[in-house]
Amino acid sequence: MVFVHEQGLCESSSVGEGTRVWAFAHVLPGARLGADVNVCDHVFVENDVVVGDRVTIKCGVQLWDGLRVEDDVFIGPNVTFTNDPFPRSKAYPEEFSTTTVERAASIGGGAVILPGLTIGTGAMVGAGAVVTDDVPPHAVVVGNPARIVRYLDGGAGSRVAAPGEVSAPADAAGPTLARDMRGSLMALELDTQLPFTPRRFFCVYDVPSRKVRGEHAHRQCHQYLVALAGSVSCLVDDGTDRRTVVLDDPGTGLHVPPMSWGSQFNYSPDAVLAVFASHPYDPDDYIRDYQQFLAEVRLAGDGG
Repeated sequence: MVFVHEQGLCESSSVGEGTRVWAFAHVLPGARLGADVNVCDHVFVENDVVVGDRVTIKCGVQLWDGLRVEDDVFIGPNVTFTNDPFPRSKAYPEEFSTTTVERAASIGGGAVILPGLTIGTGAMVGAGAVVTDDVPPHAVVVGNPARIVRYLDGGAGSRVAAPGEVSAPADAAGPTLARDMRGSLMALELDTQLPFTPRRFFCVYDVPSRKVRGEHAHRQCHQYLVALAGSVSCLVDDGTDRRTVVLDDPGTGLHVPPMSWGSQFNYSPDAVLAVFASHPYDPDDYIRDYQQFLAEVRLAGDGG
């Protein structure tokens, strides 16, 4: 039930049902391809490559040793993967870097992926992007070097919030902001204007615009974010719905409850982000892997 074009060459015996290998494509013996994979013209697949189910590999792509492609991934035409950070002619590393493209991610035509990176679940890499860092789940990255421009919506209730929108419980009033000819004043009554009593405070500033902060969840800790200066885009993901809130006014606060995956990106050059936390720093309270976060959300939903 595997189709190989008469001018294609598939030497692997580990190929799933319904997979199609088209003209002038070459799959080496050690490669493993899942079911219903579409290998288009002029694709080369090396030995130490694993491709999941329902993957589309468009024309002119080479999949080199060390590449792991999960289910439902789209790889656009002429995407370039790399597996050696310091290549020399006739000099081979003991092992090649492992690059992972996670489930349902898409990579646009002509993008370049540096070795050893992870393209996160559902992420979108723009055409021609040069990816030099890991891409978070559901992020859209473009440019050279690639940077996050937004996150994809997810879940039936998700949306992109309007700039300056307050996201806080009804019983939390949020910051008080006063402006007059003398300047501006922002105040927070910690025991009445926040949905928790903070035990820790820190600021984030001088962040290069293409860098991403956060990328974790807390099991117990609440956080409350306020942009004291400039603007910051904040992703909040509860495992079902995702939305992005732009903090660009000190009178706006964002409450991030426990078991919410959070990332902050698109920092303006003058951004100063204040963070109030309900608990002292505890490394064991952090979940830094998105797949682990989803697993714990599912477990909590099942009553585990």
